[in-house]
This record gives sequence, C-alpha cells and structure tokens, in this order.
Amino acid sequence: MPSKKTRKGAKPKTAAQRAQAKMSGEARAAYGEIQKGVAHLEKSMAEIQRGFRQAEREIEVDARARIRALRKEADAQLGVLKAKQREAARTLKQVSAAAGESWKDVKQTADSLLGDARDTAAGIIDRFRTALKR
Repeated sequence: MPSKKTRKGAKPKTAAQRAQAKMSGEARAAYGEIQKGVAHLEKSMAEIQRGFRQAEREIEVDARARIRALRKEADAQLGVLKAKQREAARTLKQVSAAAGESWKDVKQTADSLLGDARDTAAGIIDRFRTALKR
C-alpha cells in the first residue's frame, strides 16, 4: 500500500501573509487594527475627493450664473452708452446747425456730452472689474 503523505496546508502567498502567519496573536490583532485604520483612511480620502468634485461642480455652476448676470448687465449698460452716443450725435447736429460760426459753443457742448459718456463707461468698467475680482 502506498504510504499516505501528510499535507501541511498551502503556504501563504504574499510576504504579508507569511509574516502574519509567524506573528503572535497579539501582534496579529494589532496588525488587523492597523489594516482597518488604513482602509478607513482610504475611504476618507475617497470621500474627500468626492467632496472636492462636488464643490468644483457647484463653483462652475455659480460661475456660469455670474457670467450670465454680468453679460446681461453689460448688455444693459452698453444700451445706456449707445443711447448717450445717439443723444450726443443728435445734440451735436442741432448745436452745430444753430451755432453757425460759434464752434467754441459746439466744442464745449460736445466735450460735455462726451465727458459724461466717458464717466459712465469708466464706471461700468470699474463695476465689471470689481465683479471679476470676487
């Protein structure tokens, strides 16, 4: 009859498994606790990454809304500036026709109208720069 060979069991495959097999019970328990801590840390890191992605999406949505609002305000302000430009051109025509030879009056009126338009444009630009710095 062939002799039966006694089989000891499969050897642990990884270095960590081989090291754990040689550890005392107390060391194995500590090692298990450390492994749980590492797994918990990995879960926390994944949760943080999810939070960052969510925050990024929210920031992008907010930025798109701010851009839409700024464009709408810019269109309104440009409309105001265009109206001032038309008014200045109309006034210039009227003054130049009425002034005859008095070009000094025409220039003063035009300078006044253009100064107001420049001040309005500068105010608009400052508001948009301030809005973009937020």
